[in-house]
Amino acid sequence: MQSLLNLPDTEHTMPALFVGHGSPMNAIEQNEFTQKWAQLGQNLPKPTIILCISAHWETYGTQITAMDKPKTIHDFGGFPQVLFDVEYPAPGSSTFANKTHTDNPSIALDQRWGLDHGCWSILTTMYPKADIPVLQLSLDVNKTPQQHFEMAKTLMSLRKKGVLILGSGNMVHNLGRVAWDKMNLPEYGFEWAIQANTEMKSAITSHNLDILTNYSKQGPAWNLAIPTPEHYLPLLYTLGVKSEKDNLQWFNDKAIMGSLTMTSFVLES
Repeated sequence: MQSLLNLPDTEHTMPALFVGHGSPMNAIEQNEFTQKWAQLGQNLPKPTIILCISAHWETYGTQITAMDKPKTIHDFGGFPQVLFDVEYPAPGSSTFANKTHTDNPSIALDQRWGLDHGCWSILTTMYPKADIPVLQLSLDVNKTPQQHFEMAKTLMSLRKKGVLILGSGNMVHNLGRVAWDKMNLPEYGFEWAIQANTEMKSAITSHNLDILTNYSKQGPAWNLAIPTPEHYLPLLYTLGVKSEKDNLQWFNDKAIMGSLTMTSFVLES
């Protein structure tokens, strides 16, 4: 994976992000979460490419989008038409994808997916001009959490090429336990959600990978917070590209609707 791009190393290492994306409605709403996304887009160095690992693309085997014009995927239901009308026409990069596959043949080329809402719901606010090539890397359902982390480590050198690694999910994500009667509150979390989120933050800050990759053994609060792994695993990809020189800064650190947290962080050297 060391020669994915024939680009010289940049003077600075590109930041990496884990973003709690929450509801698809964040793509069209102005709130405190999206305001922070917009601020990041204005303040971070402009990437050469964005590589997104979204909770919403699970596959057998790891795949990377390989088309030059990825479609905008509206992978949800029950929302107003205005959300389905959103298009994010960012280019892709078949060159980037092909080099990825050449250097690591276990990563297959995909011509069918595109950009799902875990990706574009953030980028419509962060980079509204859609002028940066965007690719997605899928979550292989056969990989263990440790194997996902090891896969992420192979992407670390891309940050020196100006590639923004974006993990998109939610640290606490249990739609079956949502407190719908609390959905209009700016902040509300069940005790177990707050406990799990706090313990996750502590493990992330101390870089305790044993806890983070063995999340299913951390007790009832974590099991409620992560009933299925897809929204949690993108977190491991962001941590996998973390360097010793990185500073970690939290943002959007709130629980909403009882069983979701928007907690996010940026890694910057």
